[in-house]
Amino acid sequence: MCSEGGQDVGGLNAGGRDTGRLGASSDSFRRAAGSGSGGSGGGSGGGRWLGGGPPRRPRFRQWRRALGMASAIILLGVGAAGIVAWSKYAGLVADLPTVEGLKSYQPPVMSRLYSGDDRLIAELASERRIFVPYEAIPDRVKNAFLAAEDQKFWTHGGVDPLAILRAGLTDMTRGKGRRPLGASTITQQVARVMLLGSNAVSMERKAKEALLAIRIEQVLPKEKILEIYLNEIYLGEGAYGIGAAAQAYFAKPLDQLDDAEAAFLAALPKSPTNYNPHRFPDAARGRRNWVLERMRELGWLSPDATQAAIQEPLIPRDYHRPGPIPGSEWYGEEVRRELIERYGVEQTMRGGLDVHTSLDPTTQNQATEALREGLMAYDRSHGGWRGAVGHLDGVGGRGGSTDEATWSARLGTMAAPAGMLEQWRLAVVLDPTTGAVGWVEGGALGEPRRATLLAKDVGWIRNYRALRAGDVLMIEPQADDAAHVALRQVPQIEGAAVTMDARTGRVLAIVGGWSFAASQFNRATQALRQPGSSFKPFVYLDAMEQGISPSQTFDDSAVSYGSWHPSNYEKDFWGPTTLHDALRESRNLVTIRLAAHIGIKTVADLATNIGLVQSMPHVLPAALGAVETTVLREAGAYATIANGGRKVTPTLIDDVQDRDGHVIWRPEGLALSTATPDAAPVDAQPDAVFPSAGQDQAGAEGPATTAPDAAQPAKPDASQAPPPIVSPGRDALPALVDGRKRIASADSAFQITTMMQDVIRRGTGVAAGAGIDHPIAGKTGTSQDFNDAWFAGYSADLVTVVWIGFDTPQSIGKNETGGAIAGPIWNRIMKASLADRPKLDFRVPEGVTLVRYDTGRGVAIDAFKSDQIPGQSASFASAADAGALTAADTGAENLPDSESDMVETSGGQARPQLGAAPAAGAAARPAAPSQPAGGDIGMGGLY
Repeated sequence: MCSEGGQDVGGLNAGGRDTGRLGASSDSFRRAAGSGSGGSGGGSGGGRWLGGGPPRRPRFRQWRRALGMASAIILLGVGAAGIVAWSKYAGLVADLPTVEGLKSYQPPVMSRLYSGDDRLIAELASERRIFVPYEAIPDRVKNAFLAAEDQKFWTHGGVDPLAILRAGLTDMTRGKGRRPLGASTITQQVARVMLLGSNAVSMERKAKEALLAIRIEQVLPKEKILEIYLNEIYLGEGAYGIGAAAQAYFAKPLDQLDDAEAAFLAALPKSPTNYNPHRFPDAARGRRNWVLERMRELGWLSPDATQAAIQEPLIPRDYHRPGPIPGSEWYGEEVRRELIERYGVEQTMRGGLDVHTSLDPTTQNQATEALREGLMAYDRSHGGWRGAVGHLDGVGGRGGSTDEATWSARLGTMAAPAGMLEQWRLAVVLDPTTGAVGWVEGGALGEPRRATLLAKDVGWIRNYRALRAGDVLMIEPQADDAAHVALRQVPQIEGAAVTMDARTGRVLAIVGGWSFAASQFNRATQALRQPGSSFKPFVYLDAMEQGISPSQTFDDSAVSYGSWHPSNYEKDFWGPTTLHDALRESRNLVTIRLAAHIGIKTVADLATNIGLVQSMPHVLPAALGAVETTVLREAGAYATIANGGRKVTPTLIDDVQDRDGHVIWRPEGLALSTATPDAAPVDAQPDAVFPSAGQDQAGAEGPATTAPDAAQPAKPDASQAPPPIVSPGRDALPALVDGRKRIASADSAFQITTMMQDVIRRGTGVAAGAGIDHPIAGKTGTSQDFNDAWFAGYSADLVTVVWIGFDTPQSIGKNETGGAIAGPIWNRIMKASLADRPKLDFRVPEGVTLVRYDTGRGVAIDAFKSDQIPGQSASFASAADAGALTAADTGAENLPDSESDMVETSGGQARPQLGAAPAAGAAARPAAPSQPAGGDIGMGGLY
């Protein structure tokens, strides 16, 4: 029979509890209880303890359960946090840029323009940066930046955990409202600047920055990372990188910085604005000294050197960026436009191109000064004085103050008018009776000066307006007369000029107007204007190509095509006139008959092929210059004639080099090859001294006594033959190979040159040749209604073209021709340009004969081809005079019925109107006009 204790045990067994060790323990407890009581009394007491309620559980079991629950919660939390962290990490990593591009890092670097003599003339940059490779960076500069920004750079793996912890604790104690400390390493800054491009204050950005920094450290060596950082960081004053900053603050290259200057640059990354030495010198000096102390603590600078650097004053030096050579802004801007068109904005402004131009600074200055003097001379003689540019009340005169402190302070605050030149000054009239004026020399805080206007200027002013005390004028101090100043005003008329090498096409100077600062519109390259009679040489060149000689005569008499009645500028007629005389005196009617004879289409083809125009209407007025061209285009066309008929394309750039010094572009056409020393040049021809009309020519060849066979083919031009192929040997020499297109034969080109020499010697271009003792040739040009004045001409090695006119076409004055207005300016430019050059004669092609003969209007010298009879004229009666000309020859199918129909105004410029119905009977011989002789001049050239 079981006891009560046994039932309890059995209950435990029946309840599924432990029946093993626990049951045995119960039996032991039961036996111990029975023996201890000695009978039923003891048993009764033991039964109450064991069966009176549930047994107590051991305490370790409760702790185990609590611990298990806590562990489960922790594991669950860690797992959840891990999932969230992994999700966040995956999101960050997915948006991270690749770091592989940093392996081939090429920072954006400014492009530089150099003149023909390798002077730096301009810099093109969206960010001013000078790249300095790691090997060229001085150790003091490296150490200064590492001391200020990342002293553990060489040991950490991209992130400095201790620095981050220290910055976090500092941020917690600083309170709200202050920017938190970043603790970014240099590698992290490279990641932010180069890859993230964001400076937002956020944990996400910092996390991305750290991840990228670790990756960068795995991909790039430390040296490359530091190189990128030092060349990319912005240091104020528009300077990116340490190379540009050294120039911006100290006007010296990086390798010339001392310890104090290097430390100052290292102080700037924290805040270039707050440590700007011009605005906050004390803060800048304090930050610099802190960097020096850090360098000393790290053992990178000795105590003595540290103290010496701390005592050094912080004196920044203004650095003046290389700007355009005075007057060359037009040239530099044209080069910039060409580069952008060729390479795009990104490579032009940030690609580090080295661009070598053909600009000659001396020629540029000479052309700029000559054009400005000519425009001022015209403005003074035609425009008059237009009045003061401002007025200061209470200055000068009766009751007005003449105290220098008073008027100089007020004058210094006035803005300069548009177009005012750098050498001019604003001056206030102190005494209108004597012309006494005062101005400030050296800027707004400069020294007050006094002088008197030149007597001729005072008289000129009084012819137009009364001078008042307090009037503000533009004056120019005189270098040779300190007591007097010259009155100046900005001309209203504009002009342009181009000078270029006649053989290569290298443009030496471009002047696009009065002032680049006032207007950046380049009138030499962008303005389309009518060339007037300066177009005529190309009509005559086409005639020479068709075998017509300079002594050929055409009738200079009235002619009509429908209602168009062109005439000569002089309104007279010469009758039969040689082409030589017609070109020399710019006779319109001969030119029209010549164009009608040779065919206006062939003239248009030549003008297009030579580059003078992009397209040309097939109408006879175009032969008089009723087309549109630019100064630069005309310079290239005239250079083609000077170059013996090979096309010359104007070029401003000699070559373009990339950042590594490799030539990536140079003009085509001319190249160097090798030739043996005994190989003669292809175009080797003797020079000939051009005989003047007033000299005896005993040795000159006379005209041929018999005419050559008309059917005999013309002698081939030796210059058209391809260059000889020579096997380069050990002693091979470089030879110039000209692969440019031939537009006309050398013979025809020389014939035009010879004729245009007489234009300058005794024709319409006399003013252009005054005082020049070099052989020169040229032609005047004046468009309809005197809207445009031109002079285009050349020596054996230089071509210059000058244009004068108003931006909005209007007459520059009756009888103001190209010879009178543009010719003197051309003369000043060429006289200055040729002063230091040897005298070169125009080269006479082989087989061409120079002959002096009487044209009927004086003795002339012309060049004749081997199949031409000097001085003789063939009869064209059966063609032009007999009415055999067709519409295709004359362009009559495109001629308008009247001059009013022919002129189409577009932007103030006259243009031929195409598509008009042909005039009845235009192809037949025109009858004499019913109106008085010397009718309408018509479109195109006048003189």
